[in-house]
Amino acid sequence: MQRKPQLRTLPLLIAAVFYAQHVHADDDAAIPQVDVTAHLKSARIDLSPNVGTTVYSIDKHMIDQLGQGDNTPFNEVLLRLPGVSQDSKASGSIHVRDDHANVQYRVNGVQLPESISGFGQSIDTRFVASTDFITGALPAQFGLRTAGIVDIQTKEGQPGSGGRIGILIGSHDHVEPSAEFFGSQGAFNYYLSGSYESNNLGIENPLPTTGALHDRTKQAKSFGSLSYFVDDNTRLGLMFGTYNGRFQIPNNPDQQPSYAITGVTPPDSAQLDERQRELNRFLVLSLQKSLGDLNYQVSAFHQYSELHYTPDPVGDLAYNGVASDTLRSNSASGLQFDASYKLNSAHTLRTGLAYTRQTTHSNNSVGVFDLNDDGSQASTDPRTIVDNSSKTGKLSSVYLQDEWHIGAPLTINYGVRFDKVDAFVNEQQWSPRVNVAYQLAKGTALHAGYSRYFTPPPQELAAQSSIDKYAGTSNAPEVPVSDNVKSERTHYFDVGISHQLNDALTLTADAYYKKIRNMLDEGQFGQALILSPFNYDRGYAKGLELSGVYSQKNWGAFLNLTTQKAEGTNITSGQSLFGPDELAYIANHYIHVDHDQTVTLSGGAHYHWGDSQISGDFLYGSGLRMTPDDGAPNSGHLPHYTTVNLALTHTWKATPVGTVEGRLALINAFDKSYLLRDGSGVGVGAPQYGERRSLYAGLSTSF
Repeated sequence: MQRKPQLRTLPLLIAAVFYAQHVHADDDAAIPQVDVTAHLKSARIDLSPNVGTTVYSIDKHMIDQLGQGDNTPFNEVLLRLPGVSQDSKASGSIHVRDDHANVQYRVNGVQLPESISGFGQSIDTRFVASTDFITGALPAQFGLRTAGIVDIQTKEGQPGSGGRIGILIGSHDHVEPSAEFFGSQGAFNYYLSGSYESNNLGIENPLPTTGALHDRTKQAKSFGSLSYFVDDNTRLGLMFGTYNGRFQIPNNPDQQPSYAITGVTPPDSAQLDERQRELNRFLVLSLQKSLGDLNYQVSAFHQYSELHYTPDPVGDLAYNGVASDTLRSNSASGLQFDASYKLNSAHTLRTGLAYTRQTTHSNNSVGVFDLNDDGSQASTDPRTIVDNSSKTGKLSSVYLQDEWHIGAPLTINYGVRFDKVDAFVNEQQWSPRVNVAYQLAKGTALHAGYSRYFTPPPQELAAQSSIDKYAGTSNAPEVPVSDNVKSERTHYFDVGISHQLNDALTLTADAYYKKIRNMLDEGQFGQALILSPFNYDRGYAKGLELSGVYSQKNWGAFLNLTTQKAEGTNITSGQSLFGPDELAYIANHYIHVDHDQTVTLSGGAHYHWGDSQISGDFLYGSGLRMTPDDGAPNSGHLPHYTTVNLALTHTWKATPVGTVEGRLALINAFDKSYLLRDGSGVGVGAPQYGERRSLYAGLSTSF
């Protein structure tokens, strides 16, 4: 793997840190490639330009170096990249360049519709062959979700047949069996994977203790990729995935009830039984064609996602005055078409369109108490309010762009896209894009770009509740106004440089600035652990990313530093989610967004000898935002933290049961107790602590 800067991209190939020439040197011999598969895969990748962007590449060898290997949750893999900071699972898990969510996931060139946010990680790391993480001023092909593009190429069937079976066990009663199977017969090949996970730390602990109360989770994932090669230039593909997750909501003991219920003694707060269930499944049918200078792929997709929050019917009423049984579902279907045409040696044209139709249902049975005018409890007999709604929305996009190789050192990619949304809002925008890549010298590349972005609110989260129904009850908002969430509109500027000091060391730097109208953010409001979007009228975000990769024959290391800042002012939608004093302050002041973290560091190293390898990595965060007592919203930040993970692996080859790999992993090796959230801040739920020291052991066999 080469790490030199290239003219058409400004890459940081992080995987090179973990991949020396001798490591897995026999992989290609063990799993031969089919020429036609490689040809069509290259053609599919070429449909997506990355001129003038920053591309961080991850392959399976990097994933092998992480503590839990391919059992590592996919968001944990992304946390090892510059510009990515962690958050609680309930708040979106990761943030890219100070955005809340706004990350686009593409699998084999197909943009997957968004699922309803929650605790689950629908993408199973084990089916990932490689990932390009693209940030910066994006070309016209990429729209709607633009903070970062996670472009995944999945594993595929290989000649003959084979597979892998493994199990990971560890702290918190963690048990995770998994299996992969692949093969081909003539023109047909297949790859199938599945896993099941259960443990007692499904959601972050609200306490600094090693274990949480009432935090059991069970999660099952499956994925399949089937391909049929009609001829050397035509492939039919079928791709599917499922995710089913069940979570107990962890309890916080020693809380005092706030409401009385006729004839009922409230349960202890340590004994509540709140639960959440998540489901996500998708199906994609694709036709890919390569006709020399013309390549295209057309795909039809369907996705269904569902989230069901079940309250403790007595406890939620006693402690919060509200017990909401909430079922949210979203069904999305659509088409995507992408094509590229090499007009001549200087110009490559790309065009495409996408259309999605989705229907969202929000069904709520809400237990409440009637209140007096002074806010005191008028009745100890709760009543139920049924609050159901649905919405059908449409998203349409079209783009055209040209990759222009002006001369040996200079490439420009310019284009325009048009996006239209018709859901809770009816909006549209033309978005020009231009990206420049320039080879300053051998081993040194510069890029710069400008992009206009249009980001509609996620329909599956933006369901509007009927706030008038709750007037005079314990669920009545303090502010009886809730305007519809609008689409975010952004001017995005980015510039970066990459320099290869020698054969072993590559350095990169990237700076960005975003000027934003209708700045989108999301928060957890109320008891149901579902995020709700809202807008700041104006906002901005800016940051600097520095990164280095060092790779030698037997060892390697990487280090990433990100500093950033994001602020917004004047909340213009979803006002009923906030208190009047909070709204009044934000109307006249810029405040930090709740997920703003000033400094984020990540790094790691590995050393390989024989069939063994030791590796380690760390994450540092200066702390997400919080609201001090008697302070302005989000004006403080939580204490900084550092966590260190270690791993040891050994491979036994040519055993009677195939190639066997053993793994030991120590997560948070120094047992750091740290807060991700403290329960304060704009749109922040309960306190959440990171995982304490945990030990995992894994064993797998490949055949």
